[in-house]
Amino acid sequence: MSLSSYLSPTRLLEGYLRRCLTSAGLTSQTLSIDSETTIHFWGPPPLDHRSDDDDRPVMLLLHGFGPSSMWQWRRQIQAFSPSVFRLYSPDLVFFGDSTSSSTNRTEVFQAECMAKLMEKIGVEKYNVVGTSYGGFVAYHMAKMWPEKVEKVVIASSGINMRKCDSESLLQRSNCECIEKVMLPSTATELRTLMALASSWRLVRMFPDALWNDVINNLYKKNRKEKIELLKGVTFGRNENLNIDPLSQEVLIVWGDKDQIFPVKMAYELKEILGEKAKLEIIDNTSHVPQIECAQEFNNIVLKFLKGS
Repeated sequence: MSLSSYLSPTRLLEGYLRRCLTSAGLTSQTLSIDSETTIHFWGPPPLDHRSDDDDRPVMLLLHGFGPSSMWQWRRQIQAFSPSVFRLYSPDLVFFGDSTSSSTNRTEVFQAECMAKLMEKIGVEKYNVVGTSYGGFVAYHMAKMWPEKVEKVVIASSGINMRKCDSESLLQRSNCECIEKVMLPSTATELRTLMALASSWRLVRMFPDALWNDVINNLYKKNRKEKIELLKGVTFGRNENLNIDPLSQEVLIVWGDKDQIFPVKMAYELKEILGEKAKLEIIDNTSHVPQIECAQEFNNIVLKFLKGS
C-alpha cells in the first residue's frame, strides 16, 4: 500500500517545515561552490550575507545521515534565528538538493565543500554545530580551518568509533551491512532505525504505509551515492583512533539512551579531545537530542556559544 503524492504526510510535513524556516527569516538558496558541486542551503537573504554592521555570531548547522537539513534542525532554526545568530543550514552533498559530479565520497570532502560554501557566501568566521555524520564533518572543518571555525558542537557523533563499534551497531540492529541500518529501503528497516535512533516509542507503532511514504520521499534520492558515502567514512575502519584534540573550545552533547553511538563513547571522546572539551549528557534521550529534547539541547548550546 502506498500513499499518493497529494495525500503524502511526508510532503505535507515538508511544506510545514519550509514555512517554519521561512518565518524564522531564512530563505532557500542554491550556490555553485566550484565547477563540480552545487550546495543547497537555508540562510539569511543574500543581501544579508556580508552585512558589515551585523554583529551576530554565525552558526553553521550540519545534519546527520538521513533526511535533509530542514528535517533535522527545524527547532534550532526557530530558536536561534534571526535574533540570536546569523544562521546557515546547508544540505550536505547528495542530501536534499546538494549535488556533485565529484567521485570523492569522504566526510573530509564534505568538510571542504562546507568551507567553500562559507567562503563563497563571504563569512570569515563561524561556529559549527554537527550532529552524527554532521559531527564528522564539523570535526574535520575545525581541524583543517582553525582560523575560521570558532567554537565546535559535536552532538551524538562517534568520531572516536573503532571497527568494533561499527560491528556492535550491526549486531544491535540485526543487520548485515551499515546501509541496511542508515539507508532503510523497507518499512521494517526504517522501523528498526527509528527504534535505535529515537526513545519515542509511539513512532515505532506507525503503519507500514506511513514508513513507506517516508522512504519514498526522503530515502530514495541519490541512494547509490549515499551508500558510497557510508563506505567512504574514514572513521572506524580499524581499531585505531585517528583523531586529535582540537584547538577550539568543544561542546559534546549526547543522549544517555543513544543506541547508534552508545554514551560510553561520549565520555571517551571528551578525554581524547582534551581540556577544551566539555560534555553534556541529556537524560532519557537517544540519538537525536536536538529533536527529542529540543529546548534542553538549545539551552545547552546557547550557553556554550554565547558564553553565559
